[in-house]
Amino acid sequence: MKYQYRTQKTCCQLIEIEIDNDIIKSVQFYGGCMGNHQGISKLVENMKINDVISKLSGIDCGGRGTSCPDQLSKALTEIQKQQNLISCN
Repeated sequence: MKYQYRTQKTCCQLIEIEIDNDIIKSVQFYGGCMGNHQGISKLVENMKINDVISKLSGIDCGGRGTSCPDQLSKALTEIQKQQNLISCN
């Protein structure tokens, strides 16, 4: 399933994430540093959601209190919440 997440306080404005069960299949960042985003996307491909959240959560960029990796972890946390709501119904 594909999800979109609007970021806050980063150069990237949108992250598109494809998830299959608990595994990240692909990540696409829109805006920001293309090389870094391509690297992050390749590194998290085929990883479990919780593993990525634990590695990327809290990373700061330039004193903004967040970063593109941190925003990805927030997006994944939101996806988990949505999946739990869907599975409970």
